[in-house]
Amino acid sequence: MNYKDSIINTAKQTIEMESQSISNLSNLLNSDFSDAVELIYKSKGRVIITGIGKSAIIANKIVATLNSTGTPSVFMHAADAIHGDLGLILKDDVVICISKSGNTPEIKVLVPLIKSAKNKMIALTGNKDSFLGLNADYVLNTYVEKEACPNNLAPTTSTTAQLVMGDALAVCLLELRGFSSNDFAKYHPGGALGKKLYLRVQDISSANEKPEVSSNTGIKEVIIEISEKMLGVTAVIENDKVIGIITDGDLRRMLSKSDDFTLLTAKDIMSKNPKLIDAEAMAVDALEVMETNGISQLLVEDNGKYAGVVHLHDLIKEGII
Repeated sequence: MNYKDSIINTAKQTIEMESQSISNLSNLLNSDFSDAVELIYKSKGRVIITGIGKSAIIANKIVATLNSTGTPSVFMHAADAIHGDLGLILKDDVVICISKSGNTPEIKVLVPLIKSAKNKMIALTGNKDSFLGLNADYVLNTYVEKEACPNNLAPTTSTTAQLVMGDALAVCLLELRGFSSNDFAKYHPGGALGKKLYLRVQDISSANEKPEVSSNTGIKEVIIEISEKMLGVTAVIENDKVIGIITDGDLRRMLSKSDDFTLLTAKDIMSKNPKLIDAEAMAVDALEVMETNGISQLLVEDNGKYAGVVHLHDLIKEGII
């Protein structure tokens, strides 16, 4: 086996070992999991998630996932907690402690302090018989047989199992709360995912120029309108309604067919029945129409009247693509 083959083989073994451990998690689920989900769902407080080392990193990710799906959560480092940060925990908060062994010195100091404050505690541990497991109100078992690390030392398989269990918690809570795509957009207003859920066509088209000509407009004026508005297109309008569209492509086709276009008007070269989209439609729907029809622009209507243009480049700029 050559050097590169050895690398690929090691990667495959790592992935297979971790996937098997994740698959086994479903066999470890019991009523403690459903009770823990119900506890968090009915809680009037937040979820405080704590850990140390690699478990602290996983705790941060679970906090981020819960916050983005409607469950208010806060990260508290286990080491900092016993040096002043315990004040983060309020009366109605639920605490999740993450630890593979459940027996680290910080955990052994922290757990009694949480219990004395009478906060409910959920253990996310690979050792249900550990100090943490025996003192928690509920235990989410993330036992793994072996780390993917060949020395069975570096947290690899175990942290993956913790992460997956956290995702399972978040998804169950999301479904209980009836958390919708609109709710998701509220928590992600600045990201591409959120924009797909809340950005409307008019939010984009209103920032563009509004190229338009009448059916009797001469070709020179049509060319000037398209050039000045820099969208590669103009609408042909009668009584505020769209009756046609002229694109750069229509102009090129005209030039290939005619040596003299001085007497031509917009109606002579326009394409009738252009694709239109409502101003209130979602921007992602505009993208679907463009992709389906192989076009780069859409004319926008608002209450049946011409309202502007949305361009493929606008969608790219906004991160919709």
